[in-house]
Order: sequence, then structure tokens, then C-alpha cells
Amino acid sequence: MSTCVNIIKAGMVTAVGLNGAATAAAMRASVDGFQETQFMTPGGDWLLGAPVSLPRDWVGEKRLAHLAAGAIVDALQGQEAALADLQIVLCLAETTRPGRPVRNVDRFGQRVLEHSGLPATTKLHVVTHGRPSGLVALERVRRMFARGEAEHALIVGADNLLSGPTIAHYLGVQRLLTADVANGFIPGEAAGAVLCKSGPPQHFALTGLALAREEAFLYNPDDKPLRADGLTQAYRDAMTDAGLTDFGEVDFRICDLTGESYFFKQSALAMQRTMRLHRDPQDIWTPGDCIGNVGAAIVPLMIGWGLTAFERGYIPGDVLMVEATGDDGACGAAILQSVIRERAAA
Repeated sequence: MSTCVNIIKAGMVTAVGLNGAATAAAMRASVDGFQETQFMTPGGDWLLGAPVSLPRDWVGEKRLAHLAAGAIVDALQGQEAALADLQIVLCLAETTRPGRPVRNVDRFGQRVLEHSGLPATTKLHVVTHGRPSGLVALERVRRMFARGEAEHALIVGADNLLSGPTIAHYLGVQRLLTADVANGFIPGEAAGAVLCKSGPPQHFALTGLALAREEAFLYNPDDKPLRADGLTQAYRDAMTDAGLTDFGEVDFRICDLTGESYFFKQSALAMQRTMRLHRDPQDIWTPGDCIGNVGAAIVPLMIGWGLTAFERGYIPGDVLMVEATGDDGACGAAILQSVIRERAAA
């Protein structure tokens, strides 16, 4: 592949750190940012959440814009050359999710550019698929690079599940972790950004990518049994794209698991259906254990953590798979490889 997507820098703003270095270090050490929120459970307890500590008590779109801007500034620090032709892909919550923080996408995009100090004319693309949005954004960037439309792109994910309508909805369907619901997630908020550069594989490169859809999604109306057909297909297509023949060739995974058994079973089934080679136990990293469910921000955060682990030297292998799935069945997988280490081994 002569032109691919190289991941060269990452920025993060989460409940465990206000920049990429702090967040990655906290997640590596399994430090969580969970605390009692202003919301109450039906049992009368304070709901646990993972809010970001910001200097002001901003709310709504303004708060989310500041989160996104923080991640953008972090990712672009020392990367002034990328500003000449930079395009941004914004990853946001699904339009159907109750309490979605962004109501006017154009206004939100301009706020993000303003708070980031970027020109108002910077080209923005928007993806609204929730947790898998970052994988859809990677596919857009890959096509953008293949067509020669730009040499640099910034994938930015920002989301907030700590709003009243969102909490009320998920409490109503018993999907939040409470004293009475063990099979639930902890809501959070975060932003992540990854700077991509076109060209031959030269650093931490995207070598495989696939998107799919699971028909037996959570609470599907036809009550179809879960076989993980969608995620299995995404695994296989991503591995084929990367030149891999078996899941056993993947060294470790970073997953968007947040505590709900459905998504754990889906991931486990997909692994079982694609692995035939015997290998030592495969590491699975789950940022949700530290920052909760952060919706559309999760994929840039997972990729950023993988990049940081590679650059800091604690990556447990050269081949990383990043996976994400949505409540509506959208799912995908990406293969990233540490190209420099491959060359050194050769």
C-alpha cells in the first residue's frame, strides 16, 4: 500500500486526565475517574459517573465544544505543518439518542474551531454513529488520502452521556450500573483526537479496516439470537485488508466494552469464530474501566492509547485491533501496526 493512514499524534480529555499523556498513564495504571454525580437512582442512591474536571461549569454544546477543543489543541501541539491542509472529521452521538448534547452541528463545529484557535474556514466533516463513529471516520480519511484531497486529517470524537434526558432514558431501560442493576455501564464524558498523515506506512499505521452491521443488535425487535455475525465479518474483513489470515496473529485488542454482558459476549463470540491458531493469552485493554461509557469519543481515545503505548514502549506486540459496536448494530474493526518495529525486526 503506497498511501495509507499514519497515526502520528493524539490528544485526550477525560475523567482521568486533561491531556493524552496523563490519560494514557492513568489508564495504564487502571486509575478510574468515577465519582458520585448530581443524578439519583430509583433506589435513592447517587448515580456514579465519570465527569471531566473543567475550570468552569459549562453545560450542553458549550461544554462539549471545550472538551473537543482541548483534545484538538493537545493533538496539534508541535504539529504546525499539518495546519496547511488540515481537514477535521467530527464524531458525534447518534441523532436518535435521547439527550444528545449537539443540537446544531454547524454551530457546534464553529464553536470547536473557535475554541481551538483554528481558522473558521477549516473544512469539517461530521459522522453521527455513536461509538463506532471513529471507525467510519477512519474510512473517510482513508478515501480522502487515496484521492489526494489532503495530506493531514484530524479525527475528533466528543460525547457526553451525563445529561438529564440521557440519564433518564438509560435508567428507564435499566442500562446504567446501580445497586439494583449489575449488568449496566457507568456514563461519562470525554473527547479524543488523532492526527492522521497520508503516505507510505512509516509510524503507527492503519493497515486494515472494516465496517459491518449486527442484525441481532441489543433489544432487536425480532429477538434474534446473538451470533456476532456482524462483528465476526468485520474481524475477517479487517484482517484480510491487513494481510492477516487468522485472529491469532493479532497481538492485542483495545475494545469499547463498558460493562454490559451483551457486548462482552459479542466480542468473545467474534474472537472464537475467527481464531484457529494457538497462541499465548491475548491482552484486552478496556478504557471503559477507567472513563466509563463515553460514546462517540471512544475510538479516537482507543487509537490514541495504542499510539502512546507504541511510542512509550509498553505495547504488547506489533499488531493491534481496535473494535467498536453501537446499540443499533453498527460495528467495525481496525488493524493498526507499529511499522518502525516491523522494519527493525526485518
